Amino acid sequence: MPVPPPERIVELVTDLLDNEGYDLEDVVVTAAGKHSTVRLMVDSDAGLGLDEAARLSRLVSEAFDSISDFGESPYVLEVTSPGIGRPITLDRHWRRAQGRKARIETADETFVARIGELVGDTIRVVASDKQGPFVRSLSLSDVRKAVVEIEFSPPNPRELELAGGLPDGRVQAGEIDENAVGADAADDEDTVDGGTESNELRMDK
Repeated sequence: MPVPPPERIVELVTDLLDNEGYDLEDVVVTAAGKHSTVRLMVDSDAGLGLDEAARLSRLVSEAFDSISDFGESPYVLEVTSPGIGRPITLDRHWRRAQGRKARIETADETFVARIGELVGDTIRVVASDKQGPFVRSLSLSDVRKAVVEIEFSPPNPRELELAGGLPDGRVQAGEIDENAVGADAADDEDTVDGGTESNELRMDK
């Protein structure tokens, strides 16, 4: 029996994660021969730490073990935060991305700005010109596409101040989680994908 499709996995884990205070942002199932990888991308207002990724992975694994959908199919379970490059489509995405840079597309322009506070249906962003950083407001209805951008250095302090700072528990761009340690997936330990700035745990099943 193959691993269930993403739609079924969403049904199986959404309530479980919601009860733990997390939103399921996406499910990706990748098959490679007889083995599959099930990746759950989850998030919360406080982000996703390595310890929480491990705890959620155990809970999800136990839930999968209690049903017959997976049969004897071998798979790797990954619990990870959405990471860089995720589209910003919901109000909670804007709130949680406050303080981060994003590429924003409207009908008239595409530009990079630091995300500020969400006020009703308006998002404040911090753009820059020759005079320095400044705040502008956009109606969410005018935003066609927005994607979080990767940053290799800490943000300009003035930009971050104008953006309203970071949500509680969020890691600043350009910083590495001091609790993040690399490990081999077969050891059933926490691993960090530095390319996507996400905390991730892998479990072989």
